[in-house]
Amino acid sequence: MVRVGIVGGTGYTGVELLRLLSGHPHVELAVITSRAEAGVPVADLYPNLRGHVGLAFSEPDIELLKACDLVFFATPNGTAMKMVPELLETGVRVIDLAADFRIRDPKVWEHWYGMTHACPELIEEAVYGLPEVNREAVGAARLVANPGCYPTAVTLGMLPLLEAGIIACRGLIADCKSGVSGAGRGANVGMLMGEVGESFKAYGVPGHRHLPEIRQNLALAAGSDVDLTFVPHLLPMIRGIHATLYGRIEKKVDLQALFEARYAEEPFVDVLPSGAHPETRSVRAVNDCRVAVHLPQGGDTVVVLSVIDNLVKGAAGQAIQNMNLMLGFEETDGLRSVALLP
Repeated sequence: MVRVGIVGGTGYTGVELLRLLSGHPHVELAVITSRAEAGVPVADLYPNLRGHVGLAFSEPDIELLKACDLVFFATPNGTAMKMVPELLETGVRVIDLAADFRIRDPKVWEHWYGMTHACPELIEEAVYGLPEVNREAVGAARLVANPGCYPTAVTLGMLPLLEAGIIACRGLIADCKSGVSGAGRGANVGMLMGEVGESFKAYGVPGHRHLPEIRQNLALAAGSDVDLTFVPHLLPMIRGIHATLYGRIEKKVDLQALFEARYAEEPFVDVLPSGAHPETRSVRAVNDCRVAVHLPQGGDTVVVLSVIDNLVKGAAGQAIQNMNLMLGFEETDGLRSVALLP
């Protein structure tokens, strides 16, 4: 068994890590930290974990974390970078679920996140944890930057098209919708059910923090810079992301065959049959991304539909997928489950 710690265990991604790791065959949950809830049993805050997680929250203690084999950071942006160097020095592997190590250019990161990076020298070493692209590098990494939720849905949807060079790199559109859990667990009037229920809106149109991450991913896939318009929306539901993606076809190919071939060996990407329309409920609480590709009205605009659970494949589930690769486990360990319906 490997000893695993979680820094920041009271948010939605933290409890999702606890839920999934509590059933992992090779993991011992050793430390779960929270400054605000230190001393409180985990099951008191999250009763769904009663009988599954016997730990109590504790103050962040670097010495306790150093005794772990791997530590997850489910913390706000800017937290992990302050502790990661010391953990790496003692041989602890780290997966950061925030954005501290996702953007390769420190100046770009500092522009979008509004703070000075505490350890820019580690950005180049950090492996971007999208297994469908970086599987081997993740397996050898000691520091993994877990992707954002929107970037995961968008990248997996557009990846086959850009890798094959069959769509233009200009005029790409990512029209994305997310449930309210994507905003986190903190008190926020705008996230109250009375505010979001029976309503639907766009946000972050002038610029969202996930935009540079998405552009970085798509540019790497295309081998050149891309022109992307990304517009996120807030849905009156708890979980799920639906990304509707548009690009202009430059080469005629069998799109269905292209997607099926690209993801044939991927355990967590499901290419639906031609003409299908994936639903967010089909991935609720599981680590799957379901995609469908369309060429409507016989035109030259390809439409890709991509759905994930923002808390699982968009956060905690993908982090565990990365952990499995880093520690030599089966990639699917602890992640074999069926989506919740209804």
